[in-house]
Amino acid sequence: MAVAAWWFEPDWLYGWLKVLHVVAVISWMVGLFYLPRLFVYHADAATAGEPSATFVVMEQRLVKVIMNPAMMVSWVVGLWLAWSGFGFSGAWLWIKIAAVVGLTVFHVFLSRSARRFAAGENTMTARQWRMANEIPTLLMIIVVIMVIIKPFA
Repeated sequence: MAVAAWWFEPDWLYGWLKVLHVVAVISWMVGLFYLPRLFVYHADAATAGEPSATFVVMEQRLVKVIMNPAMMVSWVVGLWLAWSGFGFSGAWLWIKIAAVVGLTVFHVFLSRSARRFAAGENTMTARQWRMANEIPTLLMIIVVIMVIIKPFA
């Protein structure tokens, strides 16, 4: 049914894909905001203690169950919307895509950091994780400005 809808592109499809895209982006952003916050507390926890083991489970589930699927849906549906709705034209769209690439790079960094925490190899302090937590906020602001204002349309 989904393939038929994609193939025939009915009028209602674009709106529903926008809904799916927004829900996926919100889910992804929640993970990008929450995982560094978990790292702040994890960095302060004793490496071999029970809280550390709990953080490892929380971090891995957040990455695998929420963040990875949400990022993939955001990208796939977002690229389809960019192609279908705008034909990949407009400087605002390319700036938005560049910011989303930045979010993806940060996502990969966080995923690798979760693995390092699980292995007991974290090298950043809680303060550094607090500062890193601002990166997705700045990139999100760029994305929202490009989508709503379209300053370079």
